[in-house]
Amino acid sequence: MSTAERVLPPLRPGQRLTMREFLRRWEAMPEVKFAELIDGVVYMPSPVCSDHGRTDSRFITWLGMYIASTPGCDTGSQSTWLMLEDAPQPDSFLWIQPEYGGQSKIEGKYHVGALELAAEICRTSAAYDLGPKLALYQTAGVREYVAILVEEEEIRWHRLVKGVYQLCRPTPKGVFRSRTFPGLWLDGPALWKYDMARVLRTLGHGLRSAEHAAFVKKLTGRKN
Repeated sequence: MSTAERVLPPLRPGQRLTMREFLRRWEAMPEVKFAELIDGVVYMPSPVCSDHGRTDSRFITWLGMYIASTPGCDTGSQSTWLMLEDAPQPDSFLWIQPEYGGQSKIEGKYHVGALELAAEICRTSAAYDLGPKLALYQTAGVREYVAILVEEEEIRWHRLVKGVYQLCRPTPKGVFRSRTFPGLWLDGPALWKYDMARVLRTLGHGLRSAEHAAFVKKLTGRKN
């Protein structure tokens, strides 16, 4: 680390910074693993609790099973996205790669642009995840935003319609179905019971649906 980097002021919650200055300070602090810039304000969340970690791991497993059957789609967790003038770090995400018609890309070390689906596990951060972060995702054009409210055992699946998020209703059995990613079906009641076998069975039904087959054909056609 250079002398110039060592004398940079440290990141602190509540600071107002440009994206460039935020990244400059953060990259000089390798010990800091989680920080975000939302609406020009630095956020540095508290340590993750057990419920948050367990729910997050199951959600990522579910996304991983989806991409295994869906070419041109990829997933990840806690990566920094350069979005408008901010830098969110979603708990997990699903995106379409640019060569398959996606709306974002990777430049250097970071994702750039609006991903197709972002997800946040909300516990102590619920007001922030459903406030300034939701507003950022909506303005930037993130097509779907899934907020998992741990304490309330509630899933709020937002879909962008004419630039504004609308809440999606599940089926009578509590299953949410993505429109951006056909076949991506989430069994809400099973998720809250930590019943991953049932979560993945429900996803399997989605992956065998006609709409998923049509989506795969469409993605493959874009690549070709």
